[in-house]
Formats: sequence, structure tokens, C-alpha cells
Amino acid sequence: MRRRAAPRGRRRRWWHGEVSWSHVSSPSRPSCSWRALSGQTGRRVRSSRATRWSTLPDVRTFDVPLPIDLLRSLRPLVASSSDPTIRLRPDRVVRTARTPDGPATLDIRRVAPQRFIAEASGSGRDWALDNAPDLLGAADDLDGFDASRHRMVARAHHARSDLRMVRSGRIEDVLVPTILAQRVTSQEAARSWTRLVMAWGRPAPGPIPLRLPPSAGELATRPYWDFHRLGVERSRAERIAVACRNLDVLQAAMAPARHPGDVTETAGLTVAERLTRVPGIGPWTAALLARTAAGDPDTVEVGDDNTKHHVVHALTGRPRGSDEEMLGLLEPFAGHRGRVIRLLLSAAPRPPRFGPRRRAVPVDRL
Repeated sequence: MRRRAAPRGRRRRWWHGEVSWSHVSSPSRPSCSWRALSGQTGRRVRSSRATRWSTLPDVRTFDVPLPIDLLRSLRPLVASSSDPTIRLRPDRVVRTARTPDGPATLDIRRVAPQRFIAEASGSGRDWALDNAPDLLGAADDLDGFDASRHRMVARAHHARSDLRMVRSGRIEDVLVPTILAQRVTSQEAARSWTRLVMAWGRPAPGPIPLRLPPSAGELATRPYWDFHRLGVERSRAERIAVACRNLDVLQAAMAPARHPGDVTETAGLTVAERLTRVPGIGPWTAALLARTAAGDPDTVEVGDDNTKHHVVHALTGRPRGSDEEMLGLLEPFAGHRGRVIRLLLSAAPRPPRFGPRRRAVPVDRL
């Protein structure tokens, strides 16, 4: 008796047999080459889309100066476990991005505790490979950081000594996910980001079936009602459009951070302060953008209830706190306040919760 074929919607394994895609297979998602995933190079691979993957990627090897926990260090760049633009594992990360030279897919694998092999595909592969060390915290500097100033910070740093401040190098990569996270739960923001990428993105270059997010130019021209079916209300949709129109100004605000010797009219301002001068970018959004895109270890996301309660509870034991209390407690760690926040969020006990959780109603159902 002949066995029946597997149903079309069955999950498909893609990462060395360890995990499965969080989305079901579909005709729009081309099959993945096992030979390409296993790291063999020097040959052409088969693909259902020849224009998408014609030759094998460029390869580089690099070392990072400090140990790094990939899962925890790169967590700010992942919207959720179903984020179609990135795949993150303890010893490997695959990420898509829009570089100044064009789209690229960067695949980084650990081959030793502090040595990595990076492969990149697409027209922006050279830029992606040049910035791969920064993505793994190679530019992270611990000078001036003294965790012993508070017992809880010292414990958190001891437990997460390999937590690095990473830098994506591009505002465009993190701009839209950060705006989507404004005033909503992380689950709602992740759902909207996944819908946006799957609806308006396109297949990323390379053999691994990831998605490239839509460009800022495309999002800047979409009316706000197009975002409604993605779970995004008018205010956030309009902020996304305004920010995308000012993308060049936002990217230029990072230039002094990447080139400390440059002298500009805003040289005395921090990266976050320069970003807030752009319409539609508030202090909370600017802080997160500066931390993930520029790797700034001192930014503090003022106005985030979860962050202020967590920090105050970790450093004082009180279940609730204010932004003023949080800033005062973090003052001894000036220059590394953002690092302390990430350490406490990762390793310190969570504050107690009171009352029932708020029931989130999806915007597209209103």
C-alpha cells in the first residue's frame, strides 16, 4: 500500500535538524539547500528562484575581544521567536538587513569561544561583513564600568559577564520595530512586525528562507489605513511614515558616534539627544534606537513602566518606582546606565505583579 504524501502545510525543518520553522511551508517560501546550510562552499546550489541565490556567499573569519552570549546579547534585535528577518541560536545567527549597498543576509557561526565565521549574500554583502564584528559587540568597551558599586549589579554582572552591547550600524534595521512597540505589549508589537514583513517584505538573498523587511521609502508612502489590518493604529502608522521620510537625518545622527573625531554642531549631544531632534522620535524611542543601532551603553528608556519598576525593585527592593528614582539609582553608573539596565532585566528578580493583566484587543478587530 502506497503511503500518502505529507500535507502541504506541514512544518519543515531547516536548521541542521534542530528546530522547525515557526511558519508553515508555502509556495512563496522556497526550499532550503541542506548543502548550503552545512557550510560547504565552492559549489553552486539548487534553488527554486535562480535570481535569488546564484552563487555561494563571501566568507570571512574574525575574533571578538570579549566573550559573548549570542542569545542574550542579540535579543534586542529579535522581535519574537517568529520574527521572519532573523534566526538566533546559541552558536549561530542569521539576519537580513538593508545596507547602504543593497539587501544582504548575514550568517555568523561560532567556531571557537571568541572566533566566528561570517558568510554574506546579496548586493550588500561587503558592508554586512565589514560590520559583522560590531554586530557581535566587538566595539563594546567596559572602561569606567564598576559593577561593585551595588551588590545586585555585581551579582547580575557575574551571572551575565558575557552580555555585550551590540551595534547593528543602521537605523533602518530597528526603526520600525521600535515604533511598533510604543504603548503596546511586546506580543502585540511582535505580531504587527511579523505581519508587516510577511505582507510587504520580500525574500532575502541567500539560501536560508528569511524575509527582507520593506524599505523605508515604501513605508513612507503608504497611507495609515494600510497599517490597520496589520494591527497598527493611525498614530503609530503616521509616526512610522514620518520617521521613514527622515531616515537620512536619523542615520546622520549616528555619525559622530561612529567617528568620534568628527566635529559637528551636535557633537556635544548624545546619540539619543540627536535623534530626538527629528520629528516623531521621542525620548523612549531614541534611547532604544541609540542602544541597538549605535551600541550606546548609557541610554535610559525613560517612560517605560516595566523598566523603571524592574530597576527600582532590583536596587531597593520596593515593588514600584518612578523614572526619577530610577535615574537617581543609576547615577553612580553614569556612562554605562544602559548596560546596567540590560544586566538587571536579564538577571535580577522581577518585581511582583498586582491585579489582573490587561486584555489586549487587536487593532484590526476594532
